Formats: sequence, C-alpha cells, structure tokens
Amino acid sequence: MFLTQEEQKMLDGKYGKGTQLAMKIQVALGEVFNAERMAPVSRTHVALSNQEADLWFVEKMVDAGAKCKVSPTVNPGFNLEYFQCITTISKEDEEMIKRTRQAYKEVGATLTFDCTPYLEKNIPRFGEITAYSESSATPFINSVYGARTNRESAQSALCAAITGRTPLYGFLLDENRAGQVLVDVQANIKNDFDYQLLGYAVPKKLKFKTPVFVNLPTDPSPAALMNLGAQLNTAGNVPMYHIVGVTPEAPTVEAAFMGKDPERVITITKQDLEAVHDEITDPGGPIDFALFGCPHFNIDQVAQVARLVEGRKLKVQLWIMTSSLTKELAKRMGYLETIQQAGGDIVDDTCMDQPCWEFLYGKKGVTDSPKCAYYTKRRNMQFVIRKIEECIDAAMRGEI
Repeated sequence: MFLTQEEQKMLDGKYGKGTQLAMKIQVALGEVFNAERMAPVSRTHVALSNQEADLWFVEKMVDAGAKCKVSPTVNPGFNLEYFQCITTISKEDEEMIKRTRQAYKEVGATLTFDCTPYLEKNIPRFGEITAYSESSATPFINSVYGARTNRESAQSALCAAITGRTPLYGFLLDENRAGQVLVDVQANIKNDFDYQLLGYAVPKKLKFKTPVFVNLPTDPSPAALMNLGAQLNTAGNVPMYHIVGVTPEAPTVEAAFMGKDPERVITITKQDLEAVHDEITDPGGPIDFALFGCPHFNIDQVAQVARLVEGRKLKVQLWIMTSSLTKELAKRMGYLETIQQAGGDIVDDTCMDQPCWEFLYGKKGVTDSPKCAYYTKRRNMQFVIRKIEECIDAAMRGEI
C-alpha cells in the first residue's frame, strides 16, 4: 500500500506503540482487500461487546498508550446499576462491564452506549468516509445517508478511530456501491414490522449481494429503514441496499445499478414473508416477558408503546431498550411514567445479548425483532415474533 508520510510515521511508531499497532492492523487489512492507500475518516463507531476478546483488545490498546484521533461512539453493554436493582449480577460480570467502561473512556471514546448512534449523536453527511461497526449501523450509514463505510469489526473500527485512517476499499469506492440484484417486492408492505420480515427474507434468496428494491412505499419511517438494514445484515451480510425513489443513490433503477444490468431479478411475495416468519418465530402459547429495542427504539417507537399500554396493566414484565437520550426524552414527555404505571420499564445503555438478562434464560418472550430472537438463542431465550400491537396484547394477557 502507498502510505503518506504521516501514515508511515504512525506505522514506524513515531506516535507511540498504540498508534503503531493500530496502523499495522489497518495496513494488514488493506493488503488483504487490495487497497491501494488509506483514506481519512471523520466519524467512527465501535460495536463494543463487553466480552473477553473485545475487552482484551481495547485494554491492549490502552496499555500501549493509544488515544483516538476520531472519538468513536460505542455500542451498549448493560446498565449495571439498573440491573443490580432487579436481579443478581455476578462479580465477574460486574468487573467486566466496569473494565469495559473504563477502557473505552481511557482510549478516548464517546460513551453513548447506544447501537443506533446514526439517529442521534453520530450522523454523517452524504459521501462522508467513515468507519462503523454494528450490524444495523453499516446499512443505515451507506443506504439512508449515502455516507460510506465498510462492515467493520469492533477492532478495525477502533483502529480507524485511533489512526484517523481506514483502508480505501469496498463500499468506500464508487464502483462497489452499485446495486447487484433487483428485488421486486410484490408483498404489501404496510408497517414497520413488514420491513423486519422483508429484511430477513431477502438474504434467503441472495447472499452477499447489494439489493435494489422496487415497488416499496416512498415514505418509510426511520424505524422501517433501520429494521430493514438490521435484518438484512443479520440474516445475511448486506451492508448496503437501495430503494428506488427513497435512498439518495437510487433516484432511478438505472442510477442504482450505475447503468448496468442487474445480475439477477428476485421477487418477494406475501408467501415469502409468511414463510420466513414461520421459520424464525417460536410457536405461540404462554409468555413470560416482552422485550423490545434491538436495535434501540427511537422516541417514536417508545411513544407507540406508551399509547398501546396507557390505562392498562401488563400481565408480564416488559422492557424497552433505548439510548440514554431517548430515555430522558421519554421521561420528559411522560412516556416513561405511562409505561411504568402499566408495569413495564425503559432501560438505557443495554443490549439484549448480555448476561444481565440471565434471569430470563430458559423463558419465552415476545418481541418485534428477528435480530433480537436470533442473537439470544445462544443464551437460551425463546421469542415469539410479532408486530408491536400483537406483542403488547400478548403482554397484557400473558400469552399469544
């Protein structure tokens, strides 16, 4: 790879061992992907996991004296203080979350603890080169904003934050942002939940390809676009999509494909959505809890739940995971009080794939998120997957 004088100084250790190690990793990644050079990044996001390998890496960087040139926002672990009030957290898990917080603070991260920073704190402009990890973030950055990021790991995104550089390859290059497969949506997409199923169904018919959607509504909500990308990048490896007439790089079909013919044309029908729903959901029956916010709910989604539970009493416990900013806004607007009066709660700074939920292991919940159900299977949590209205009705009855 060609390196500028500044980049070569980083690689030679002129800015310390931490920066040297980060640049060494970035150069190695660049060589793997045949990048000719580096590109400066102006925004970064690190999908910290609060798990051993993640903590080992960031502590290694801290011990080597690394500091972030471009302060990254970070994913949630779990809200230790909240869960210590409602369950037992082991000493090992308490130590892990405290060390994770401290390490990312010392390396110079912005401690948002939110998996949707692209909605609130870390919003790029069109064409901006960034380095985001997080499976819902990369498709939103690329597709909805028209900014540019590859599907980074937590480690490569942290190296980009430390060096201020990322290898120039993949979705950072014009030619790699073209659509590859035309997706003709013949199903009637009516609500945000339908986008969840659509995102999970498409990778069943195409693998590792950039889809161009036609026949979708031209006024999707931010949550719909978030859901679509999150499920595309969970069920498959799809860090970018186009919706003709909606996303900025797809004003027309021809523009989305950059004048080329699609490699394939696939059709998604109502039957496809029903089939994928049947495949991924647990069967109905008694439920023990309701869990939402994977990805974190925005304030409009919180408001919807508040309206649905107002004046009613839940039969099972309900949690909504959000950013701390959204929880504060929900408190100001009365949504938090409404949800708590019904018997639910909002928890910030928390991911569902964390040991704080151990008291729910072996139990069955209800959620609107296939991603939530996918990641919690390894933690022995089962989910019935339904749209929000049906989830709330189930939580009121204790069964679905």
